[in-house]
Amino acid sequence: MRGVETKKTVLRRRIFEEVARFAYEDGKPKEFNELPYKIIPGEIATYRESIFLERAIVGERLRAAMGMSTRPLTQHSQISDGLKEAMKGELYYEPPLVSVIRFACHACPDKRVFVTDGCQGCLEHPCQDVCPKGAISMENGRSHIDESKCVRCGLCMNACQYNAIIRQERPCVKACGVGAITTDRYNRAKINQDKCVQCGMCLVSCPFAAIVDKGQIYQTIKAIKGKHDVYAILAPAYVGQFGGKLTPTRVRSAFQALGFKDVAEVAVGADLCTIEEANDFLKEVPGKLPFLCTSCCPAWSVMVRKNFPDAAKSVSMALTPMVLTARLLKTQHPDCKICFVGPCLSKKQEASRKSIKSYVDFCLTFEEVAGMFDAREVDLDKLPDSKPLREASGDGRGFAASGGVANAVVNYVRKIDPTRDVKVQKGDGLAECKTMMNIATKTHKYDGYLLEGMACPGGCIAGAGTLQPVAKSKVSLTQSIKDADFQQAAETTYADWITDLEHIDEMFAEANEHPDD
Repeated sequence: MRGVETKKTVLRRRIFEEVARFAYEDGKPKEFNELPYKIIPGEIATYRESIFLERAIVGERLRAAMGMSTRPLTQHSQISDGLKEAMKGELYYEPPLVSVIRFACHACPDKRVFVTDGCQGCLEHPCQDVCPKGAISMENGRSHIDESKCVRCGLCMNACQYNAIIRQERPCVKACGVGAITTDRYNRAKINQDKCVQCGMCLVSCPFAAIVDKGQIYQTIKAIKGKHDVYAILAPAYVGQFGGKLTPTRVRSAFQALGFKDVAEVAVGADLCTIEEANDFLKEVPGKLPFLCTSCCPAWSVMVRKNFPDAAKSVSMALTPMVLTARLLKTQHPDCKICFVGPCLSKKQEASRKSIKSYVDFCLTFEEVAGMFDAREVDLDKLPDSKPLREASGDGRGFAASGGVANAVVNYVRKIDPTRDVKVQKGDGLAECKTMMNIATKTHKYDGYLLEGMACPGGCIAGAGTLQPVAKSKVSLTQSIKDADFQQAAETTYADWITDLEHIDEMFAEANEHPDD
């Protein structure tokens, strides 16, 4: 639950903190093996029924944070097995990015309809009368559902005036918009990687912290301590994520305190992406393509390619804001390393593609960076003021919220061709995105449209790696948009740069042709 300090979020944050400290202090494999005992001290369990189980789960989470895979349950190994490879500065984690720690999974019931203690054993028994399968009987003066007969239609739930009958769904299954969560023979969650698009919504929803993503905290810090300058590029959703103490005039100082050379805002790349997508729309729709899908959310664009392959060519060829910003910085600083910092797990997957690796070296979430601040004991109150980030438009910053990408593209099209009307439809969350694409491909209702897809309901400000409540983040983002020095992408000072890029169409095609490479 974003913005609430639950036991799960405290544990995740502590994992990231210890991995960051391990990197900053040049820790050894022996010290890594001892970390579960440092994180879960003493003899009494804190979170679960067994302290041994707690430490085992922490061990797997530590491995994931280092970029390593979970260990098989059937053979003995130490949590440091494979650590030397992970300690190499250039390591990219092996797929899958998101996985289930099987012995941490609670094997939750899925779509179970049952009677709670709220049942009053009323005279009317409407639940019994409306059940089409005769699955409800009265036992000991209360309603009882025979699950072997129940078809989970929900009629009994609607009929009960006490709201005593409820439907339970496995949280990870409910959160997954692409139906990628299945179960193994023990009823534990299992991710179908052929369907998964690495959005991370299952990770956020699991209250048992059984789902993890791999990270590059260690590798980023080793690069920071190395010979190359490392620049942090911050996704537009960063505003407000680290609390009120990290004011716009302290952002640069804060990341420099972690060892980064400097920072830049990815909203600059969003301005460039706006220009490219607007030009794509004007050139391709409706003459060559029936509609155009935005490209900035990798989980959404991968979902389109996996589930609607015939519509793959309708995904804009524009590189994402992350890649455009990284490419711009590497044009200015050829020997630097780039670390994207944002709310998104699927960006990690995007950054690991062969066609992207040369531009984006590392990818961290806000949650992982918060662990780095903790490890370095950065006091945000005592940071000196520094030059704020002022190079992006309000529209570019607006990419972080649902509807923002389409709004920026529409504004740009109106600027260069006032006669052109751009119709927009958006999908907010992958379930809505799939519905939108079904309508677009089967009914042609959206021919001539710009289709914006966001994998996370609410947009990037609701991403799996965020720290603040979505509503609070939206307020911060709105203020950031208002505070921009200019409002439209057309006013960016980098418009000529993107126009002059050599072979840009070929590079766009390469980056989009094989999104999972």
